[in-house]
Amino acid sequence: MNTMFDTLLQLPLFQGLAQEDFTNILEKVKLSFTKHKVGETIVKAGAPCNQLLFILKGEVSSTTFSADTLFSITEYLQAPCVIEPQSMFGMSTSYVSTYTAQTETHTVSVSKAFVMNELFRYDIFRLNYMNIICNRSQSLNKRLWTKSCDNLEQRIARFILMHTERPIGKKSVKIKMEELAKAINDTRISVSRALNSMQEKELLELHRGEIVIPEAKKLLSF
Repeated sequence: MNTMFDTLLQLPLFQGLAQEDFTNILEKVKLSFTKHKVGETIVKAGAPCNQLLFILKGEVSSTTFSADTLFSITEYLQAPCVIEPQSMFGMSTSYVSTYTAQTETHTVSVSKAFVMNELFRYDIFRLNYMNIICNRSQSLNKRLWTKSCDNLEQRIARFILMHTERPIGKKSVKIKMEELAKAINDTRISVSRALNSMQEKELLELHRGEIVIPEAKKLLSF
């Protein structure tokens, strides 16, 4: 079988699916394969999510803006992965983030109609899909009810983690110091000192108008 299809089988949505069932699916579905150059936008925030979009090869960045556009957070995703399966259903069926190829990236998409009419006929696929959505919901809920922190550095770490989709991997936060201070209810000077202290501990890197977190997992245990 083509290595692209082998990669698809590694994705959580298809894990546990019998080889025969997967072969039957491939015979019916029209897969749209696309190759993206470095810097190319794969999908924009606000675009209708009428497909399941899989990243089969490469690295992709996901950028999300706050409602007032005063700050943004960029996360970096490695293949294989699926892009916003939660956005295909519900009250808002548009992509939340903008996805950009950081390396040469290969994607494949499956239409929403095929997902509903064919893929949902397979118990394993339905179960995998529900598990992904439920795990995401439980993770976000758990973060909302995390114990509050008195330590300023921990509050900064929590602010960053609260706005990430995945609390692992590299992140980039573009925000003015004044806006970060307002968001966590402290002074600009105190926030600046805390950020410099966190940089000394190698938890993050400070750049002009940007905070880079090489590994967000370090913030979890901070």
